[in-house]
Amino acid sequence: MSAPADDLDLIGRHTAQRASVVRALIDHGGFVGAQTLHDVLKARGSRVGLNTVYRTLAALLDADRADVVHDRGGERLFRYRPSAEHRHYLVCRACDLSTAVDADVIETWAEHLARTSGFAEVEHTVELTGLCPQCCGS
Repeated sequence: MSAPADDLDLIGRHTAQRASVVRALIDHGGFVGAQTLHDVLKARGSRVGLNTVYRTLAALLDADRADVVHDRGGERLFRYRPSAEHRHYLVCRACDLSTAVDADVIETWAEHLARTSGFAEVEHTVELTGLCPQCCGS
């Protein structure tokens, strides 16, 4: 199955390499680092370069088709986002399980700060981590 054509339209030139990066990210399902995604592509026999993986992930972020979190070592991990809707996740520090969380209070707070401060184009990053029930023994 190929990558969604709409996503490829959003990220620039349609190339087989970009399509395979998007497809691999979708297939992964969770958060994944660029190097790991590149390794997956190589294992599939793809000849996509690591730079193409990074550029495609950056383009997906710019098009609001990917979410990003940082692992404990600071590496950026990416997850495919099927719509432009902004999401927040709770990520397990031990096994990387992630779940989308209701963050309306954060969005309301950020909008309020933007309005009252006079700032424009306000963006925010919120990263929530913890231990999932499996990893903490609950």
